[in-house]
Amino acid sequence: MHIGEYVKGGVATYVKEVTDYQQNCKEIEEIYLMASDNNSDRDFNLPGNKLLFYRYKRDIKNVFKAMLQISRHIKQIEPDIVHIHSTFAGVFVRFPLFFKKKSYKVVYCSHGWAFLMDSAPFKKKIFIFIERLLSIKTDKIINISLNEQNKALEAGFLPKKLELINNGVNTRIRKGQTKLDVEKQKINLLFVGRFDKQKGLDILINFFKTYETTNIQLYIVGDSVLKNSQVEIPENVINIGWIDNQELDSYYEICDAVIIPSRWEGFGLVAIEAMKNKKTIIVSDRGALPDLAKNDNGYVFSLDDLGTLRIILDSLNKEDLKLKGLNGYNYFIENFTSEIMNREIVNLYRQIR
Repeated sequence: MHIGEYVKGGVATYVKEVTDYQQNCKEIEEIYLMASDNNSDRDFNLPGNKLLFYRYKRDIKNVFKAMLQISRHIKQIEPDIVHIHSTFAGVFVRFPLFFKKKSYKVVYCSHGWAFLMDSAPFKKKIFIFIERLLSIKTDKIINISLNEQNKALEAGFLPKKLELINNGVNTRIRKGQTKLDVEKQKINLLFVGRFDKQKGLDILINFFKTYETTNIQLYIVGDSVLKNSQVEIPENVINIGWIDNQELDSYYEICDAVIIPSRWEGFGLVAIEAMKNKKTIIVSDRGALPDLAKNDNGYVFSLDDLGTLRIILDSLNKEDLKLKGLNGYNYFIENFTSEIMNREIVNLYRQIR
């Protein structure tokens, strides 16, 4: 039984890959998914009686209601393994286990530790305390990147409970139609993601306000409204807006490189989606991103010194970008496919059963 809170975006992509695989796995008899009825995707490939939603909005008065609803469904279904996705769902499932006997195995994936976010030191200490406390009621914790694994060890989690299973995406290319004619003589960069603080789009936009070049064109794909930001998109940046996931590979295809300026990143699905499409990645020096660019498949710039980004952009040429893109594709095939990820998750289930 998979349980999440707001199952959307990267978490939804992950859960869809996992549940699709497990429905065809001979070792797994039944699959259930339970998510918040607010802010969660609905297009999961599961029968109606296996897809459950609980009433919830993210505020303190709804936390205990969510716990009760989830506990009731777990008791009714009696799963062998409960696989939890994301921080809040981790609280909803595991906190009640301090007050009742646990009759199932618990696997937890934070999809990016809360204590690694860009927040005040005292908040990070609180997050570490809560996560370590809840780990007592957890059989295995999946870390989605080497950086997440190492940071969990540094925070004092028991090594025997930690399992590194890199995020993965399907090798299938989703062909769609783009409404975009790029200038092929230019180096075309693509940003894909939410327009929020974590993804660092405001940093990139402000950089391009002062970066004067006729050789590079930046395109951005994501929400059409900048949230919590007063930054205006300059004329030398083209805002494509939000596009359907099924068309996304077509946009990767027509660009030369993908740029990811995140302030923090538990893994970086956009990076491996770019690699799948044989594109060079240009990433910030935060979280798991530098590890994804270490196979001569990209560049790393300092978020504290954007002069490093300027040096990288000034040095780009299409031949090098093509070679690095091919290196990235090979790196992806060997390490970051959903097939590899899913096999390792099922092996983990087998260990704890």
